[in-house]
Amino acid sequence: MSKDNPWKVLSSQKIYDNNWISLTEHQVLNPSGGAGIYGEVHFKNLAIGILPLDEDLNTWLVGQFRFPTKTYSWEIIEGGGPLDADPIESAKRELAEESGLTAANFTEIQRMHLSNSVSDEYAIIYLAQGLTEGESSPEETEQLVIKKMPFEAAYQMVLNGEITDSISVAAILKTKILIQESKI
Repeated sequence: MSKDNPWKVLSSQKIYDNNWISLTEHQVLNPSGGAGIYGEVHFKNLAIGILPLDEDLNTWLVGQFRFPTKTYSWEIIEGGGPLDADPIESAKRELAEESGLTAANFTEIQRMHLSNSVSDEYAIIYLAQGLTEGESSPEETEQLVIKKMPFEAAYQMVLNGEITDSISVAAILKTKILIQESKI
């Protein structure tokens, strides 16, 4: 199987641009040689996910209304970080902002593309342990509800379809495997 790009870009035009994303429309020849268009969303930040886990296997979820899906969502702690910054620093900041927690240890547990058919958004997910509780300070755009619960309850929420956010699903399922394999 060839790893060479079978798409040929004939021209590109930036359609939209803001502080977080840009949208480019490409005139292309597809892998079969047919003419077409391809829209590409470029993310200007790295997606960061943090699953805090204490010594009693409790975790914290964040509840919030998500504008694009028009639904309320339960998720792990998430945010963005500059592409040129150390992602651990972004993870520490997001953990403290959203939950008030600080962690002695961060372990990277997953890297993933979030929607690679239309965007280049890339995520790094961390497990945060050695936790200390403090006061949260969410951004003005965030109206958050923080809920501490047994990790197993969060896992059941994934199985029941109550957690649908991709970073959260991946983090919780990966952590469940790590627990089952006695790696946590």
